Amino acid sequence: MSAALSRLSLWFGAAARAKPLPVRGMNGLRAPLSATQGAGVDQALVWVTVALLAWGLVMVYSASIAIPDNPRFSKYAHNYFLLRHLLFLAMAFVAALLTFQVPMSVWEKVAPWLFVASLVLLAAVLLPFVGKAVNGARRWIGLGFMSFQPSELAKFAVLLYAANYMVRKMEVKENFMRAVAPMGTAVAVIGVLLLAEPDMGAFMVIAVIAMGILFLGGVNARMFFLITAVLLVAFGLMIALSDWRRERIFAYLDPWSEKHALGKGYQLSHSLIAIGRGEIFGVGLGGSVEKLNWLPEAHTDFLLAVIGEEFGLIGVLCVIGLFLWMTRRIMHIGRQAIALDRVFSGLVAQGVGIWIGFQSFINMGVNLGALPTKGLTLPLMSYGGSAILLNLISLAVVLRVDLENKKLMHGGRL
Repeated sequence: MSAALSRLSLWFGAAARAKPLPVRGMNGLRAPLSATQGAGVDQALVWVTVALLAWGLVMVYSASIAIPDNPRFSKYAHNYFLLRHLLFLAMAFVAALLTFQVPMSVWEKVAPWLFVASLVLLAAVLLPFVGKAVNGARRWIGLGFMSFQPSELAKFAVLLYAANYMVRKMEVKENFMRAVAPMGTAVAVIGVLLLAEPDMGAFMVIAVIAMGILFLGGVNARMFFLITAVLLVAFGLMIALSDWRRERIFAYLDPWSEKHALGKGYQLSHSLIAIGRGEIFGVGLGGSVEKLNWLPEAHTDFLLAVIGEEFGLIGVLCVIGLFLWMTRRIMHIGRQAIALDRVFSGLVAQGVGIWIGFQSFINMGVNLGALPTKGLTLPLMSYGGSAILLNLISLAVVLRVDLENKKLMHGGRL
């Protein structure tokens, strides 16, 4: 991995020898950018990503090693999920390297077509002989060696499409019907398809990505608050009209009651037990008890609970700090692109920041009992091929935005 990163730096990291150029930030101030600051890819962002991936790999193995002890999964080897996660990481790393070669101008051209492709896949997953049902949810398309989840592609496609849409509608962003309504309709269509799976968690992430890009793209504040109100009412109705969603809310409010402890509140209560056992410094790597078939989905949705049990409060704070730094850094790259009048690139980068930041916030909130249970993985760390693949592709796009920013700031051409 280290050798590959070194080659990546050599391919794209030829240091510029030009004089420092002034860069205008979002606050209008001008600050010099030295040649060393503008050389190659963002090394810090790359290494934080590698740290999260490596830690996630270790924790997936730790959280899944006892799964074959359950008679339902007795046919699996103890390293089954580890080997598959390694395969997913290798595939995602190759895909990220290829994505990094693609100029942002190409992404701007293909954004509408990628959005249409994601709609087709979301519709296809609902077909009986195409979609794969697991635990009553039809969210995957079987590809033999892995199951692909179209909702992960939809997150990436929506942020590209929303950024492209705002660039095209820049002149009419004060007009609600012409600027916002078409984008709202597109998100609503995706929402209908996702709720049919059902996958309300993915719909929430996609809605927040679209809203965030609209806001950062300059949509009128009154329109933004109107959209927010409409979405809040919509999500409230989804919960009110669904028995099992209402049960999740009640279980979240009282997970320890006799009714919920063995029902909808089972995962949450055992997640809290795991984090409570970890205390400050944890019980040590591999020492988790809750992963021994007590906590369901310990290697996916509730990986942070196992981290909290084995590494304690210190480990949880480290994970939070890494994601906070990553989100802040990605948003900075986006602001820098917008300051260079590269609005599409800037909005795409900021959309990735919103995606990773919001989804990690939801996952952490669920694991810590601050939010109702939702089926969202922890980006870059949880087990899952589709999520890892699209996470690394999106981060490769951010690194491409950063590289093109630095080329322009050093007098180069794209």
